Amino acid sequence: MDSVVCLDNGACSIKIGYITDEKPKVIPNCIMKAKSEKRRPFIGNQIEECRDISGIFYILSFTKGYITNWEVQKNVYDYIFSTEFPVNFSDTKLIITEPLFNFPIIQEAMVEIFFEEYDCCAMAKTTAPDLCYYQYTNTQDLDEPPLCCVVIDVGYSFSHIVPFVKGKKVLSAIRRIDVGGKLLTNHLKEIISYRYLNVMDESYVINQMKEDGCFISQDFNSDMANAKLKYPENKIAREYVLPDCTTIRRGYLQPPGTAKKTDDYQMLRLNNERFAVPELLFHPLDIGIDQMGLAEATIHAINACPEETRPHLFANIIVVGGSAKFSGMQTRLYKDIRSMAPEFFTVNVTVPEEPQTYSWYGGQYLANDPNFEQSLITRQDYEENGARGVLFDE
Repeated sequence: MDSVVCLDNGACSIKIGYITDEKPKVIPNCIMKAKSEKRRPFIGNQIEECRDISGIFYILSFTKGYITNWEVQKNVYDYIFSTEFPVNFSDTKLIITEPLFNFPIIQEAMVEIFFEEYDCCAMAKTTAPDLCYYQYTNTQDLDEPPLCCVVIDVGYSFSHIVPFVKGKKVLSAIRRIDVGGKLLTNHLKEIISYRYLNVMDESYVINQMKEDGCFISQDFNSDMANAKLKYPENKIAREYVLPDCTTIRRGYLQPPGTAKKTDDYQMLRLNNERFAVPELLFHPLDIGIDQMGLAEATIHAINACPEETRPHLFANIIVVGGSAKFSGMQTRLYKDIRSMAPEFFTVNVTVPEEPQTYSWYGGQYLANDPNFEQSLITRQDYEENGARGVLFDE
């Protein structure tokens, strides 16, 4: 088989690799600028070379879940294809993901860039939930692969609940929540800036703090009551040692009072922020977003599907995306969905070991699908019909 590259084009990070690779490379999908080195932009993984990570400014290619800055996206592609992951597209087929309900003009631009700028020989467009469906249905240890599943994709800008029935998305049942990883990081910045010190310019550090210190509460009221107690009765409170960019490259959590008097570290005390921030995924109304939470939206999406498919959908729920990494996600989602689902249905919620890269692995199964060749847009098709012709002339 010809070599095939799978590129999962996320708003936060790009996951790329040959389908024969064991795992993909994960590269930040942005350009960053630091106060200490104003003249030099850091593209993707180059941020590891930055000496001072305080006050890093992000220039993103995505706005509200869709590519709007093609100049930034093109620079990120150039960096990846020349340095991080050199690839010759003239003899390599490409699988690339796009957002759900992507705008036609963005689809056209994507096709034009890969055929005109990178001399691509053939490409197949899909979505991350589609690849998750391929991965899930092909890796379940069952006599027959499940015909239905629900993909909960907790992304950077949004969270989507996408039901699949017999390999096809039920478009009318897809639900979107305007809460994702970016909003959680921004909310944590606001809380810390209000309570302790101004960190509104510290997106990079606070995002790491969110990843290291936050978790999903299983009983919000009980955890909130515990957070009011003094240490050591308080089991929630932790100190987060901030990076100083010399001895400490990335911050870390430690129990309160661990630091010695001789330690010259700057620390922030984290208490109920640790679970109150991820709680927005379940209760967006807490900050004025008048929408359903993940569990309620999942019930809503499943009930919008044909009645005979619902038992199968409840039994095959998969949670992916960077924010699925929060500890307690699987237990909380199962508990909430179980409490709202009909009692005679089996509910099964799966959070894979690597939810951020889960969709990329689905590209391996897509490339081996008998219908894969038919889904390709070839260079000949593009030259004969143009971008609009190959995308919408059906």
